[in-house]
Amino acid sequence: MSGVVWDKNWSNWAWGSASVSLEAPQINPISLPAYMVREYDGRDLKLGSILAKNEFYTRYFITYKSGALTVSGIMNVPNSNSPAGGFPVLILNHGYIDPAIYTNGRGLKREQDYLARRGYAVVHSDYRNHALSGKDPDADMKFRLGYVEDVINAVYAVKNSDLAYLNKEKIGMLGHSMGGGVAINFLVTQPNLVKVAVLFAPVSADWQDNFEKWTSHRLELTQKLVAAYGSPQTSPEFWKNISAINFLDKIQTPIMVHHGDRDESVPIAWSDKLAGKLKENQKEVTYYTYSGEPHEFAWAWPLVMQRTADFFDRYLK
Repeated sequence: MSGVVWDKNWSNWAWGSASVSLEAPQINPISLPAYMVREYDGRDLKLGSILAKNEFYTRYFITYKSGALTVSGIMNVPNSNSPAGGFPVLILNHGYIDPAIYTNGRGLKREQDYLARRGYAVVHSDYRNHALSGKDPDADMKFRLGYVEDVINAVYAVKNSDLAYLNKEKIGMLGHSMGGGVAINFLVTQPNLVKVAVLFAPVSADWQDNFEKWTSHRLELTQKLVAAYGSPQTSPEFWKNISAINFLDKIQTPIMVHHGDRDESVPIAWSDKLAGKLKENQKEVTYYTYSGEPHEFAWAWPLVMQRTADFFDRYLK
């Protein structure tokens, strides 16, 4: 089996065919602490074909480099004259869609449209293994931390680009569901890289919750993960270190969370816990709940977006 394999003392690891001996104590490369200290090289942001155009913005196919991988996505660029310093930029992280059926730019399309009309350049990463992005066969064995890497590199690709109409300093993030989890991991590992973040019905910041709800039913994957890392019961330190709930003290970014109480996909209790822990850590968090609203929001969506855009405006305009 490819992937990271640890011995019982956590002092040696093997990745693919290469083996490295580490002297304890060392950081497990599959952990949030490892993603805090690693180097990132997001670069080579390229605008491809025009996918759509309306009165308010132009939608482009984009690619950028995330490590050795090329990652695809879309960018909505307002058609108006850019303000001094360029358009503020929002990085949007989509929720889970089976990569086998996912298409470029899918997910959060309402939000992409709304925020571009509000005057933001909207960058939506497909992530690795999605659409026309490069392939990472070990993504699930790395608890999809590769998606976090791709989003970090999306920000660096914006910052390192020569697109003068993008404001390289005024960058925010929005994540929905799994993409909300990506955003939380981003915020604890790169606390100063964006200025503001909004989470829509995010998955749990405690990986054991996500494992029990979704992964444990995938028997083959569960067996591989437990064989490689141990279970939450047998290897609690490993599971602690992949769970952002234990690193919220690192966050420097104001956060807004939205969650409906009729969400059948992601329990609202997970956002209750996240908001509570953020407050315990004296972080700036605004938390809205919506009676009768499902995972994607329905009747309250206009209010959700108004609150979201106003929040972004406060920090980015």
